[in-house]
Amino acid sequence: MHFSPPQRRTFIAGAAIALACAGAVAQTGAASFPTRAITIVVPFAAGGNTDVKTRLVAKQLGDILGQPVVIDNKPGASGNIGMDLVNRAAPDGYTIGMGSFGPLAVNPWIYPKLNFNPQSFVPLILLEKSPLVLVTRTDKPYQSIEDIVAAAKARPGQLNIANAGPGGAHHLSAELFESAAGIEMLGVPFKGGGPASQALLAGQVDLMFEQTSAAVPSIQAKKIRALGVTSAQRLPQLPDVPTFAERGLPAVTVSNWMGYVMPKGTPPDIVAKLHGAFAKAMEHPEVKDRILAQGNEFGGGSSQDFASFIDGESAKWSRLVKERNIRMD
Repeated sequence: MHFSPPQRRTFIAGAAIALACAGAVAQTGAASFPTRAITIVVPFAAGGNTDVKTRLVAKQLGDILGQPVVIDNKPGASGNIGMDLVNRAAPDGYTIGMGSFGPLAVNPWIYPKLNFNPQSFVPLILLEKSPLVLVTRTDKPYQSIEDIVAAAKARPGQLNIANAGPGGAHHLSAELFESAAGIEMLGVPFKGGGPASQALLAGQVDLMFEQTSAAVPSIQAKKIRALGVTSAQRLPQLPDVPTFAERGLPAVTVSNWMGYVMPKGTPPDIVAKLHGAFAKAMEHPEVKDRILAQGNEFGGGSSQDFASFIDGESAKWSRLVKERNIRMD
């Protein structure tokens, strides 16, 4: 964001008043920040992708900032419980939220009420974008996206497609595909991606949009067949698998992304210092190689880049949710 000199003076004066009201921040300031441990709230259970990646980042952050970085897992309500905790935290730089696709761009449109406004957070930095891949068992007759579209049009509502639960990336990718292709399939929800993929391997369902990193081993073992990827470009791990855009469905571009946000009111100088530390931590080979090895797209960019990305994602999914009348009961 750019300010003219008068605007900049006004902004700095306002920031000074805010800092004076926030005692802890006023005492430390960005120059000496941080002086104690920082907490990153992960709104999902320990052991999952978001948790594992954040722990890798936290390890590097601790070295860069010279203070411990603690992970606090607060799962529940598709990430809403943890994000509410971040929303209510003091805006002093010591509480950071692991924000993602669901809580920041989808949940506002499918939950009747949230205790936080996703647009009130201060975006810090995008960590990664994780594309999905449409897969079927190798003993199924479907060889391409076109085959799926033809079969679904011939038998509306009879092809079934697994997902990891309503409102998640698996589910919404299928809804987006149906909308873009003008088809109807039968969505079959499971309690997580693991049970959904097991149902696919067992032949209980016809299709599934799966996280690429989770699907690649079964694709390589020829247990399942990859039909299309939701990334903008083909993936190095699956060079022979076309994107949906290549097959005339550019709207089916989806990523299950994650990044970091802070409570509203966090001073800009502290946001800037943390952004620099996160950017450096993400470039560490232990972090960056893990992201790229899983077929994910590396994030980065400025805080404003992340803010613009979230806005675009929110607009995209709000349109789909309204069009498809998707709701959480």
